[in-house]
Amino acid sequence: MIRRILASSCALAMTAGTAMADYSLTILHTNDYHDRHEPVSQYDSTCAADANAAGECFGGTARLVTAVAAARARAENSILVDGGDQFQGTLFYTFYKGTMTAEFMNLLGYDGMTVGNHEFDDGPEVLRGFMDAVEFPVLMSNADVSAEPLLADKLAKSAVIEKGGEKIGLIGLTPEDTDELASPGENVTFSDPVAAVQGEVDKLTAEGVNKIIVLSHSGYKVDQAVAAGTTGVDVIVGGHTNTLLGDMEGAEGPYPTMVNGVAIVSAYAYGKYLGELNVTFDDAGVITSAAGQPLLIDASVEENADVLARIAELAVPLEEIRNKVVAETATEIVGVREDCRARECAMGSLIADAMLARVADQGVQIAIQNGGGIRASIDAGEVTMGEVLTVLPFQNTLSTFQVTGDVMVAALENGASQMEEGAGRFPQVAGISFTVDPSKPAGERISDVMVGGAPIDPAATYGVVSNNYVRNGGDGYGMFKDAANAYDYGPDLADVLAEYLASMSPFTPYTDGRITVVGE
Repeated sequence: MIRRILASSCALAMTAGTAMADYSLTILHTNDYHDRHEPVSQYDSTCAADANAAGECFGGTARLVTAVAAARARAENSILVDGGDQFQGTLFYTFYKGTMTAEFMNLLGYDGMTVGNHEFDDGPEVLRGFMDAVEFPVLMSNADVSAEPLLADKLAKSAVIEKGGEKIGLIGLTPEDTDELASPGENVTFSDPVAAVQGEVDKLTAEGVNKIIVLSHSGYKVDQAVAAGTTGVDVIVGGHTNTLLGDMEGAEGPYPTMVNGVAIVSAYAYGKYLGELNVTFDDAGVITSAAGQPLLIDASVEENADVLARIAELAVPLEEIRNKVVAETATEIVGVREDCRARECAMGSLIADAMLARVADQGVQIAIQNGGGIRASIDAGEVTMGEVLTVLPFQNTLSTFQVTGDVMVAALENGASQMEEGAGRFPQVAGISFTVDPSKPAGERISDVMVGGAPIDPAATYGVVSNNYVRNGGDGYGMFKDAANAYDYGPDLADVLAEYLASMSPFTPYTDGRITVVGE
């Protein structure tokens, strides 16, 4: 705020002899793309070719290329930036890791991106390979990477780019709990986002940069906290919570959301929208206007033929896998994040039941799956392996272990601790039922826990099945890291789900009340 007041005062003092020169910038932005290079359905999963031809699909890199070109053509000055999580979510990432992502981001001409937690899914090595391949800065301010040789000389906290003769500062931000959400390794440590951003703002301001944009993969609530707790930030381009801002149905707030003079924007996920924020700065770098909207990338946006051909070429090695029909479902199996991170969802119950069925003969009584590991729904009709892999893209393996009843209750409390934030730790379960009251403080929300029709015994030992990510402490499940008789090397969870669906085909989705949410 001091910077803005002094700058404005100086600018006013100069108006008698100097004309003010406004600077206009169009900020084009994406976030949480998750390698959705092909169009997506209304359920955010890969859209069938006939549905795409019928105009029922959204996004896809071939459409995004067209949309970005059109937006640039109508802008005086423009940049294209990303709020993180380009990685993970389809077979394209499973097969190509970051190389295909880098190719298309270079083609689109991105000017910068922040590191999302999923950029660390395969450790620093894959992230470094991606950074070596791209032609723009990849940033992360709230982490110390000095002890990680693969990143220490490469991953910067901020960068300065130039557009239309003006310097623009970019600062990266990633979730503070990325060590729980992904696999950054023990050499990377994360820190408070507010302090990290302010430190970079101060550095950039000292260098004479007065237009500063934070590329934040930290979620809508954290973005608002950063805006409120810092001075000198002009725009925050968000990600992580798949937040849609605007005046359309389903939007969580206005576009932009203004907090402490900072314009916060976010454009949902999966390439369904391209964010377009038009900002005007005065000579002092103070925003005088900020307006825009996320542009829906629907069938009205023409697909670029060259990009379509390249995607088809890259898809050839995947076709045999993705087109294999494994089952049939009578109706849509709902796996949307709004459900699976807040209450029992049909996909969550299905996955948990599939896990439990796979190891029931080993004396396992309880299955637990993090809701954030469920990435899509499956529509009615034939179910292909490609659809299953879109739902469960992380190549997690089945893990079995033993914990006491009190540890299991602590795990459920962890799962319910961030419901209001839509956190991925929310537990989808089988073999166990419970009640959760989100109005109570975190750590006191779980009650009426039943296993096999009897109240859970805090002192008894229970056999549990989950995925290796949760068993090793992901999503806050640190209480499982030292579990007894742990075995993390079972089959791929996607294969377990496909085989269970095949055994149940034709499958009828269900929820059966295993999770009761007070107030619903």
